[in-house]
Amino acid sequence: MIERKDAFCLFVLRDQKILVDTSKQPPQIPMEGTAGALESYLTDGYSLGSQKGIACYAFAVPREIEPPQGMEFLGLRKLFGLLSEDHYTMAVKALGVMNWDRTHRFCSTCGSKTRKHPAILAKQCDVCGHTMFPRISPAVIVLVERGNNALLARASRFPDDLYSVIAGFVEPGETLEDVVRREIREEVGIDVKDVRYFGSQPWPYPDSLMIAFTASWSAGEINIDNEEIVDAKWFTIDNLPKIPDKVSIARSLIDWFIEKHQRETS
Repeated sequence: MIERKDAFCLFVLRDQKILVDTSKQPPQIPMEGTAGALESYLTDGYSLGSQKGIACYAFAVPREIEPPQGMEFLGLRKLFGLLSEDHYTMAVKALGVMNWDRTHRFCSTCGSKTRKHPAILAKQCDVCGHTMFPRISPAVIVLVERGNNALLARASRFPDDLYSVIAGFVEPGETLEDVVRREIREEVGIDVKDVRYFGSQPWPYPDSLMIAFTASWSAGEINIDNEEIVDAKWFTIDNLPKIPDKVSIARSLIDWFIEKHQRETS
């Protein structure tokens, strides 16, 4: 256990899920000293910073570890809206940091085992000296408008009835606006203009940063690639399909479109 005089929050991860005290409502992130026998496994954590003067640390435990009585391991999607905003934000950071720790145990230059850097959030190779920082993979996500319609698409990995906005990863040498135009052209065959920044969201599955935009249709008709996208249509606010839940910035984009057109028609 990390030696500290003051109590601190435990962000304990097991298989992409975070330990919460479900004996309290709403569920709470446990404090140091409250997780019983499980705490014997918490020997090598990462500092996440502090919230309201309380330090927070992230740990990972093996998948066979059972939660203490009155506690459960829950995924971030289930915890959205249950945890306080501060704790949910820190839980996202914890998941991202521990995913990085799990996938960077060996040096990407020489293959030797890495160790935690003593002063900064990084992994260091003692053999060749290479330092690896937490990986962040930027991706754009965009809602395209055409008059009173929004373009929504169903990716091949989605359930049959779920539609969302277009998204894709940034490639080397691209601006974010370049990615918006390329992804839309590749996946649904249309061109866009008026690309505008909307907002961003860390998305630790495992290490994405979603950067959201809005754009306007400028030319072309829908022509899906039939690889990543299996269907795409124009929808008005009166005939929307099943859309993502509120945990994602994709839903924030769609909600923005709905609210905008509700104002215009009121």
